Amino acid sequence: MIYTKRIQKAIKFAAKTHGEYQQQLRKGKVLPYISHPLSAGIILALAKASEDVIIAGILHDTIEDSVEEKKVTPEMLEERFGKNVSQLVLSVTEQDKGLSWEDRKEQALEHIRKFSHDSLLVKSADVISNVSELLDDYERYAEETFLRFNAPKEKIIQNQLKVISTILSSCENNPLAEDLKKLADDLLALK
Repeated sequence: MIYTKRIQKAIKFAAKTHGEYQQQLRKGKVLPYISHPLSAGIILALAKASEDVIIAGILHDTIEDSVEEKKVTPEMLEERFGKNVSQLVLSVTEQDKGLSWEDRKEQALEHIRKFSHDSLLVKSADVISNVSELLDDYERYAEETFLRFNAPKEKIIQNQLKVISTILSSCENNPLAEDLKKLADDLLALK
């Protein structure tokens, strides 16, 4: 079975977390946020990742983005989806949102260097979804695209290039490597 009950349950859980509980939208758009974790899940499914990795892709922002009244915890994910999924989601979750943008991004790079293969796959799908959308927006709205971020264009691009480079150097047999390399080339063209 390809479309399992667990995947269906993960989609409903993510939709409630991002949609029903907070009406979350993509940054600077009217597009429902759920489009991003679903894209990550589809990317992982196309890469023939395991069911746990696909589920973690769908749930990857639930801890980080949940509201206090409906806070998603690692324990909650473990209870519903198992320890492996919970650990994968936790591994790609930003640890301290109180830090400056630069410090958060540097901390994230340090974490990526220590990721397991499965965590690298989830992060790869996250990056592919985000950067593809950023590039698509840039085609449509040019420089205006970068006004919705908390950092200037150059820093956003440089950070994404560092993340891609770190993922590629940390994972020899990443089935998403070609996609990441293509996105890096496309980002370099924006500079």
